Amino acid sequence: MELSATAKVILGMLAARPRSGYEIKTLVDSSARFFWAASYGQIYPELKRLEGAGLITGADAFQGARQRTVYKLTAKGTRAARDWIQRPPETFELRDEGLLELFFAGSIEPARSAEIARERAARASAVAAELRSVEREIEGRHQAEGPEYSPDAGSLTVLKYGIEMNEWAAKWFERAAEDLEREMPEAA
Repeated sequence: MELSATAKVILGMLAARPRSGYEIKTLVDSSARFFWAASYGQIYPELKRLEGAGLITGADAFQGARQRTVYKLTAKGTRAARDWIQRPPETFELRDEGLLELFFAGSIEPARSAEIARERAARASAVAAELRSVEREIEGRHQAEGPEYSPDAGSLTVLKYGIEMNEWAAKWFERAAEDLEREMPEAA
């Protein structure tokens, strides 16, 4: 079975422990969304497809007052996840609407170019701050709970990547805004 991008997210989330579709979406929104998003409209059909392929199995369970289906990897699903991790990545995709706007601003509205760069700098700075907050929360929880709470090294490495990449992007976009302002002809 060819794994879709959403299937890879689901297998990765279920490799850690069984989860409901809701828990998968919540975890995506609080972690992977900084570099790989997945919507409910992608997750739930993919859960059914993975279950149909025998890679996961679902069982009804109560979580609080709600009944949900909790999914876990099957042996076949564990093999599929391991096979995927062993292969080089097939996709590198950067989707940044701010970059897209900046790319076309010279043709559409040149005077807005520097403003777009500054908006993108502010966004990158805000994301870096949000990720730093996540990092502090993890460190605090680790200190409070000790070795029982130990996030995996891969997740922490990706968190550090996100922080540093966004800090770099904020500086880069700020310099780009300054360059664009210098290059902008004076209004007549």
